[in-house]
Amino acid sequence: MYKYSIACIAVCLFFSCKTKTETISPEETPITESVYASGIVKARNQYQVFSSVNGLIADILVTEGDSVKKGDPIIRLTNTTARLNTENARINADYAAVNANQEKLHELQVGIDQAKSAMENAGLLLQRQKNLWAQQIGTRNELDQRELAYTTASHNYESARLRFTEVQKQVNFQAKQSQKSVEISSTIASDYMIKSERNGKVYSMLKEKGEMLTTQTPVAVIGDDRDFILEIQVDEYDITRVKPGQKILLSMDSYKGQLFEARVEKINPLMNERSKSFTVEAVFVKQPPSLFPNLTCEANIVIQEKQKAITIPRTYLLDGDMVLMENGDKRKVTTGLKDYQKVEILSGLTVKDVLKKAAP
Repeated sequence: MYKYSIACIAVCLFFSCKTKTETISPEETPITESVYASGIVKARNQYQVFSSVNGLIADILVTEGDSVKKGDPIIRLTNTTARLNTENARINADYAAVNANQEKLHELQVGIDQAKSAMENAGLLLQRQKNLWAQQIGTRNELDQRELAYTTASHNYESARLRFTEVQKQVNFQAKQSQKSVEISSTIASDYMIKSERNGKVYSMLKEKGEMLTTQTPVAVIGDDRDFILEIQVDEYDITRVKPGQKILLSMDSYKGQLFEARVEKINPLMNERSKSFTVEAVFVKQPPSLFPNLTCEANIVIQEKQKAITIPRTYLLDGDMVLMENGDKRKVTTGLKDYQKVEILSGLTVKDVLKKAAP
C-alpha cells in the first residue's frame, strides 16, 4: 500500500510538470543585430620574408624582437660563386673600358692622318699633271696614273675613317656590355643578402644558421611594432551585410572580461573556397596597451542597433512570423532586428500581451 501511494504521487508530479507552461510578456529593451566573426590580430604591414635565391645561411644578423629599418640586412647567404663572378665581370669591364682601348684608337687615328696626307699629296700631283696636260706637256698615260693614285689614296683614307668608326663603336659597345655584366653580377650577389622591405619589428625568425634556404620557404616575419589591425573571417551568408565603417565589438583571450571597439576598414572581395568565408580587415578605435601578432579574437560586427525596441525571446517565435498567445491562439507578427537571444517585434504585439512557449 505504501509503495502504491508513492507511485501515485510520482505520476501526479510528472503530469503537473508536463502541463506547466512558461509564459512571458514582450519587453522594451535595447537590441543590437550583429554578424559573428572570428580572427586574429596582425601587425600592420606584416609580411613573410622570402629569399630570391637558393642558398646556405652563413649568418643571421637579427634576432626576434629587434627593430629594423627598410634595407637593413637580416640574413647573409653563402655567396662565393656570386662574388667570384662579380670580380670576374669587373676585370672584363676594366679590360673593355674605353680608356683601356685608347692606344688602339690612337693607332687607328694615326692611320687616318697618314691616309689623309697621302690623299692630299696625290691630289696635288694630280692637279699638277692636269695643268701640264693643259699645256700639252706630258702623256695621257701619266695623267691616268695620277688619277688612279689619287682615287686609291681617297679610298684608303675613307677605309681608315670607317675602320676607326667601327672599332670605336665596338669599344663603346663592349664597355657598356661589360658594365652591365658587372651590374647584373652585383645584383645577383646582393640577392645573397636578404634585407628588410619595411620599417618594423622582427616577430619571428623561421630559419637557423647553416640551414638551406629555397625561394619557396619564408625565413622571417616582420611587421609594424606599434600599429595593429584585425583580420576576421565572415561567413559568405553574412558578408553582404558588412560595410566599411561599421562598428565591431570584440573580445580576446589575452584580455579576458574586456570588450574592445573596432571599425571595419576593408573587405577583401575574394572568398576562401575552402572555408566559404571572406577576410575583413578592421582597426581598433582604441588599441589595447600591448598586442602581439596572431592573438585570437571573437567579434560581433554591428549591423543595426536600437536603444528602445519591443522584444521577445527568439524561442517564442514560430515559423518566423507567428507567436502563441496565452489562450492558445496563434498571432502573426512583423519582426525587425534579431540577435542571438531576442527578436524585435515591429507590429502585432504590445508589452501587455502574454505569450506562452509552444510545447517542443
